[in-house]
Amino acid sequence: MLKVNEYFDGKAKSINFQTSTLPATVGVISPGDYEFGTTKKETMTIISGALTVMLPGMDDWLTYGAGESFEVAGQASFKVTTDVDTAYLCTYE
Repeated sequence: MLKVNEYFDGKAKSINFQTSTLPATVGVISPGDYEFGTTKKETMTIISGALTVMLPGMDDWLTYGAGESFEVAGQASFKVTTDVDTAYLCTYE
């Protein structure tokens, strides 16, 4: 069954589903600045657009574009900013 998630007054939305190996979400983040929390390790792959990300323990913001991925440990939080609607795929371990 698909489950829709909505965050930040609808500025970030995703749909949960199960891949052949891992649970996943696919979604879109509207322009803005956000902070997300994780419960499990997640790998986020940008499908279109770009996210500038401050990962836990890092001192610099890094920008990821279409086809690029980054990982966030479980029980962590990370900040993102974007100037364009950005689509992504997250898998969770």
